[in-house]
Amino acid sequence: MMPRPTPPSQHMATEAAARATVLVRRHLVHAMVPVPIGQWLVQQKPNGPVQLLEGPAAVLDLAATIQRQLRTARSGSR
Repeated sequence: MMPRPTPPSQHMATEAAARATVLVRRHLVHAMVPVPIGQWLVQQKPNGPVQLLEGPAAVLDLAATIQRQLRTARSGSR
């Protein structure tokens, strides 16, 4: 049996939810849904596979990765 992950700090969970909302609203991911045990389901494209993220820290990591990709693409087009 796998140990249950420790609950994330409320601040990190709130920040992850805010970042997830922005990613979905800006159509950078198709869907991001929190699961009651602290994990997140993410679907990059409408018909794409669903990915399971282990918690708010993984959501923040994904948001940072997407942000870096956008900055790289933007600076490469100048």
